[in-house]
This record gives sequence, structure tokens and C-alpha cells, in this order.
Amino acid sequence: MPLPKLKMQEIPYDHPDSCCRFVASEEKPLLSTPAAIEMYSHQTVLACYLVLRELAALKDGIDYLQVFEDDTKDENLWFIEDGDGGAITGLLPSDY
Repeated sequence: MPLPKLKMQEIPYDHPDSCCRFVASEEKPLLSTPAAIEMYSHQTVLACYLVLRELAALKDGIDYLQVFEDDTKDENLWFIEDGDGGAITGLLPSDY
């Protein structure tokens, strides 16, 4: 089953705000809402996260909000990286 398609972020990759790495750690855990897992599956959420981590390494940082699209789903899959003390969260727009 193919992964949802990552949308191009709204700000350029070389913008100062494009600085998130999407690297989960004990201090910044990777989380997902139950609704995102139900709609997309745990496996798909994790696979999309790994795409973001690779892109962030390649681009030397990406925007804090990343969006994956799947035309077969009612909602897109979002990922948000919070600042210090926060988390990396996979969620649906309706969870926000």
C-alpha cells in the first residue's frame, strides 16, 4: 500500500523558520492521536514520520508543520514538531 503524498511546505526550505529536525528522543517523544492511527494505521504514521526525518536531514531542517495527503481518506495526516519540551505528533486536522 503506497504512503500518503507529502505536500510541499508553505515556507521555503532555506527560510529561518525551516529548522525542525523531526528527531524523536526521550525529551521530544513521537506521539500520535488515536484518530490518526485509526484513519492511517500505526505503520503508516511511523513510515511518514521516517520520511520527514530523512527530509529534515537532507534539507538541514524543515517547517514545524508537515502535511501528508491521501485522496482515499477524509482528512490529511499532519505532523507537528513542538518547541523545546514538546513532542512530535501525528494527528488529523480535526484533532488540532
